[in-house]
Amino acid sequence: MGRARGWTGICAVLALAVGAAALVPAAARADIVGKPWVVDGDTIEIAGRRIALFGIDAPDTDQTCQLDGREWNCGRDAMFALANLIGHHWVVCKGETVDDDGRLLAVCYLGAWDINGRMVRDGWALARRDLAQDYVGAEIEAKRNGAGLWRSRFQPPWEWAASNLIQ
Repeated sequence: MGRARGWTGICAVLALAVGAAALVPAAARADIVGKPWVVDGDTIEIAGRRIALFGIDAPDTDQTCQLDGREWNCGRDAMFALANLIGHHWVVCKGETVDDDGRLLAVCYLGAWDINGRMVRDGWALARRDLAQDYVGAEIEAKRNGAGLWRSRFQPPWEWAASNLIQ
């Protein structure tokens, strides 16, 4: 009789552990690894999971900037820059928070490279100072070098999105 209670107790503990693990979002339990599809300059998708590059903001694909007095589709070029950076490589994305649109907010890596930081350093995205200070130095460097967006006149992506009712 005592032995049966022992197994019942073990089974109950295991059931609780499995149930508790199910309550933790999958994004909080494991890194996402795979070959990404580039959605825009700061969003990728791996195996059907949308991932927003944390701490940065790139122009939306239909945002334009002014370059040499002409309109330039800087949002499309930011998307192309991310696609060129990633190429056909696998990436690792680490994050635990999900935004209001259901995207995992993550820092993604191509080997040892921080993809988020590289997009800012290359001038194709801006640091989101309201979320983190991680990429402010990279933004200052990109601006000083006239890299990417910084060779043009542009509205910060979050301002452009707000004025164009894109969320």
